[in-house]
Amino acid sequence: MRIGLLTEGGYPYVSGDARLWCDRLVRGLAQHEFDVYALSRSEHQEDEGWVPLSPNVRRVRTAPLWMAEDDEVVLGRRARRRFTEYFGELAAVLCGGPKGAASPAAGGVPSTAGGLSGGAPTSEEDRFANALYGLAELAREEGGLRGALRSEAAVRTLERACRAPGAHRAAREARVPDLLAVAAHLERALRPLSLDWYEDDGLGTVDLCHAASGGTAALPGLLARHFTGVPLMVTEYGVRLRTHYLTAPDAPPAVRSLLAAFQGRLAAEAYERAEVVTAGNTHTRRWQERCGADREKLRTVYPGMEARPFAEVGESTDCADPYTLVWVGRVEPAKDLVSLLHAFAEVRKQEPRTRLRIVGAPAGPEGAAYLGHCRTLAAQLFPDEAEGPHAAGDNPVSFEEVGGPELPAVADAHASGAVTVLSSVVEGFPVGLVEAMLCGRATVSTDVGAVVEVIGGTGLVVPPRNPRALADACVALLRDPQRRARLGAAARARALELFTVEQNIEAFHGIYLEIVSHAPVRRVLLDGAGAPLPFAVPAEAHVPVRWTAASPRLAAARGGPGWVAGRPVRATPVPAPEGA
Repeated sequence: MRIGLLTEGGYPYVSGDARLWCDRLVRGLAQHEFDVYALSRSEHQEDEGWVPLSPNVRRVRTAPLWMAEDDEVVLGRRARRRFTEYFGELAAVLCGGPKGAASPAAGGVPSTAGGLSGGAPTSEEDRFANALYGLAELAREEGGLRGALRSEAAVRTLERACRAPGAHRAAREARVPDLLAVAAHLERALRPLSLDWYEDDGLGTVDLCHAASGGTAALPGLLARHFTGVPLMVTEYGVRLRTHYLTAPDAPPAVRSLLAAFQGRLAAEAYERAEVVTAGNTHTRRWQERCGADREKLRTVYPGMEARPFAEVGESTDCADPYTLVWVGRVEPAKDLVSLLHAFAEVRKQEPRTRLRIVGAPAGPEGAAYLGHCRTLAAQLFPDEAEGPHAAGDNPVSFEEVGGPELPAVADAHASGAVTVLSSVVEGFPVGLVEAMLCGRATVSTDVGAVVEVIGGTGLVVPPRNPRALADACVALLRDPQRRARLGAAARARALELFTVEQNIEAFHGIYLEIVSHAPVRRVLLDGAGAPLPFAVPAEAHVPVRWTAASPRLAAARGGPGWVAGRPVRATPVPAPEGA
């Protein structure tokens, strides 16, 4: 099987989202071929290079989202009119305006996407889809729309949609800077429309498109499905619309409203067209349902983690320091270490021998500033207690990083304490919590994101931003070693059952086969010797049973079934560039 893996700001780059699980998936399914189509987010990310690629990565094609390349395409009068019609309809949907509100043209423009002007009223979802695919077809015919999407005409079209009767209040109040910001974001998000990935030598050659996230990463999969009929699968470990709500809180209301509408419409379109939509946890799955995903298409596939690095600690009977709490993760404000330090002050009042080890590196400049603030707070809450006037004090809170002589690996960090604590106020899938579970450690966590789902009764959960509740839970476990042992053993058993790489790969493999088994044959692919390639016929043909009719494989060799559209296509594989 050949999979088109679609990523944005992640695999195969060294830094970025979804890098680890994509690499594990590709290596775990070594029997299949992968074509990687990656959208990069920054020049720094491209300069860092790629991870070493697995041998089954057939090729990699990349495109930047951070750089506005000029395609030098000059649209003619009719093409400009079509662009205004399509982009105006898309903008009208985002602003909540009536059909055709943003278009200055009368009478409409013929469209291969089903038409935008005239005809019976359509739903908001259909209007968005017609506009999106109309822009895609125009980009395919003209060679790109980068210049048109960055033009003054696009901004004016967006302004007309915002000022049209029926537009919602936030859109009507948009100022010129707001319109420029929204237009720039839409141009960036719609850059995949101008790529040359959707021909027979690109995504048209794969058996399945797998988008590693929603949003812009899923757009090439939607276009491949629209142009060549390739089935689409979408995986999300965090919903882009939710991320939009949580980021840029200081943005003007008009910008936030219009971009949220775009993200919501794009997510709904991806969920509608995808054969299967997978979520990393129930929390994400609820957001997908809220954005319009059909329950029948939804599957939960937990992220997979390597259990071997934690096996020695998890299976060891050695007792860790019974008076040490451990926090492990990236240092940033969302982890709420301030509440953890205040909670530890309460713990020290009841158990003076307790120590707290904060293990992690800061996440960027903001994380570095937050780490400095936490160090200052720890020094104020726990002044050094020296044994004499000439002796140095010993602060019960230590700030450390993995990789030193005391903590060479993450497993050693969890092994250094009796209880692992998570104090976050925002959390998706709590990877650090799963690491602690694989190490057989009892945990105290705040009730955010997928924490309760991951813990499943094998740890204590308290409300976020509640230092007193966090302290009481920690003290309860510190004073009860037998309870700690029971919870730790149950946590390790749960993690090994649900959160390993093996279960993740097996789940995706089964979904791949299920989708391809129901996908129609679009063409018969032949290798260099003229023999049909594997999966040029439906997956049912490979079921090990005795067939009463002619074998589909033989039928493919003779030219394919009669209902196959198109003539056989010879595959011309391109070797993947060496990774950085």
